[in-house]
Amino acid sequence: MASLWRYVLAGLGLAALLTGVLAAVYLTAPHAPQRAGSEIARSKSTANGLFVASFEPERGVIRQGELQSWLLTLKTVAGAPVEGAAIAISGGMPQHRHGLPTSPQATDYLGEGCYRIDGVKFTMSGLWQLHFAISAAAGSDTVVFNVLL
Repeated sequence: MASLWRYVLAGLGLAALLTGVLAAVYLTAPHAPQRAGSEIARSKSTANGLFVASFEPERGVIRQGELQSWLLTLKTVAGAPVEGAAIAISGGMPQHRHGLPTSPQATDYLGEGCYRIDGVKFTMSGLWQLHFAISAAAGSDTVVFNVLL
């Protein structure tokens, strides 16, 4: 009878150890964030409300591993196109704590407040953020777009 209790206690101990290991793995593994619709929106107001910015891939599809162009459209709150803006771009993968693999630049003004952003590349799936610092006649402001691949 004593040996049966030893096997039962050993089994319970092993089950507890396995549960602890699985819990540790689950809690430390990176998880893909679940983003609400507004967090991955392609159009939003800038941080200080000076502009309304829209951001979309020029070819309409997000492609992983390829250099691509995106379009950033800037309008005033009243809906007028923002012309002559200076745009600085940065970003990366916040959960992986690394920046962009390229240095995207605003290369062309296409009219009606639309700027071509060349050199965007997403090397892996997950959440990417693109930060835009915008300076125009109305003032300076920033906007962050989340891109989920």
